Amino acid sequence: MSKPFIFKQFTINQDRCAMKIGTDGVLLGAWASVDHNPYSILDIGAGTGIIALMLAQRSAADNIEAIELDADAYEQCTNNFEASDWADRLFCFHAGFDEFVDEYATDETEEDELYDLIVSNPPFYAEEVTSGNKARDNARQNTSLPFSELVSGVAKLLTTNGRFATIIPYKEEEEFIKLAENFKLYPLKITRVKGNVKAEVKRSLLEFQKTPCTNIKTEELVIENDRHVYTEDYINLTKDFYLKM
Repeated sequence: MSKPFIFKQFTINQDRCAMKIGTDGVLLGAWASVDHNPYSILDIGAGTGIIALMLAQRSAADNIEAIELDADAYEQCTNNFEASDWADRLFCFHAGFDEFVDEYATDETEEDELYDLIVSNPPFYAEEVTSGNKARDNARQNTSLPFSELVSGVAKLLTTNGRFATIIPYKEEEEFIKLAENFKLYPLKITRVKGNVKAEVKRSLLEFQKTPCTNIKTEELVIENDRHVYTEDYINLTKDFYLKM
């Protein structure tokens, strides 16, 4: 039984979710830009609802929606939303991303029905990984949401001046950026994440917009100086959420 994860302003129950609270989700929820004052936000593959809840805490967005395919995770996400201080701004759909895009991104869709910020912590294990837990395997493997399907859907659902933020393995960064450009999504901000100073870069936080950017903001984020001794950059990024930061 997984214990609830208690943050400063909300609590996440996760015992019914295949993918538990992890550093990737917290990084994305803390890092995604809200300085363009998004009115509507979409979280693709919400899991526990952690990223949507972090964005509810960080922004004044009126409408924060999430999509989750797994039935147990969907129910738990909905319960986590309802138990928060922002229940009136949060809503989760029980749907696959492909069917959601087909329903919401039609030729008749108006600009004000699209999203100003789209976030996704997507499944990214391209190889077949078998842990014996089918729900966890589906949540981890990108066969359940290929990057091409993610990016093409985002391009249809994003407002003209909107942003799309995601976190992927660093080794996938170059290909992902090329793929995004095929759908006229261009990198605006890139932060490469290392566990510690001596470690290799493990993750890439990427943010895209619909117009090419000549001055891409590129940074590196190191999480720990030593075991459980966090860097100032990581503390500054996550201190509004973690109890002990």
